[in-house]
Amino acid sequence: MQPTYVLTLSCPDRLGLVHAVSGFLLEHGGNIEAAAQYNDTATGLFFMRVQFACERHDHATLTAHLAAFAEPYAMRWGLHDCAVPMKTVILVSQQGHCLNDLLFRVKSGLLPIQIGAIISNHRDFYQLAASYDIPFHHIPVTAATKAQAEARQLEIIDGEGAELVVLARYMQILSDGMCARLAGRAINIHHSFLPSFKGAKPYYQALERGVKLVGATAHYVTADLDEGPIIEQDVARADHTDTVDDLAARGRDTETQVLARAVKWHSEHRVLLNGHKTVVFR
Repeated sequence: MQPTYVLTLSCPDRLGLVHAVSGFLLEHGGNIEAAAQYNDTATGLFFMRVQFACERHDHATLTAHLAAFAEPYAMRWGLHDCAVPMKTVILVSQQGHCLNDLLFRVKSGLLPIQIGAIISNHRDFYQLAASYDIPFHHIPVTAATKAQAEARQLEIIDGEGAELVVLARYMQILSDGMCARLAGRAINIHHSFLPSFKGAKPYYQALERGVKLVGATAHYVTADLDEGPIIEQDVARADHTDTVDDLAARGRDTETQVLARAVKWHSEHRVLLNGHKTVVFR
């Protein structure tokens, strides 16, 4: 089979961009298999994702040619080999539904990621990690040891060459420095009650208010807590017969699905940052 690549790019909008990109690929022996583009009239930015097959050049050669091509257009771009799964590290605390779901999906060939390590501030899931033959790192976090703990976490993340870090219900607030180091490659999941029901026991607060929807949001991590660019959201219906346990269970199910979709789209290079928003080529 021909090697297949994904090219993602964004740049100031101008006439002829699609023609220029397709012409570049034709010139270098690329056969376009799928393409999507979006012009944000509010920001004047153009976004594009192209999947193409190419036998003529390898990844390194294509990268060199692309660098020269992109410069006059002031493009931010990336070239990705579809045969290479995205190296990933997962952080988790004591709620394992998202972790368990991601591990199963990877094992089943449903997510194009390679999980190199699981990091947790608790020991709860070391056996689960072992059952999938994934290294498990227990790094306790306290106010006094937070800086040292994050330094060790980054050491593991960098050592694994991780392009993606998934906070699969990791119940610690990352420092501003940690957020900056992981900008654009760390995905968090939380219930969609935020900011309506902040703090402890959000489902108790929601029950008292008689909510009719429960949901979840997957977003990129930033220093603004739970306010990073949103990748995916979803909701499930609730009614007056639901208990707190019902709401929490429905919320967990929604969280697993939303996080899995966000991880899949990111690992397939379908998500492009657009300021505080995202463009998602599904």
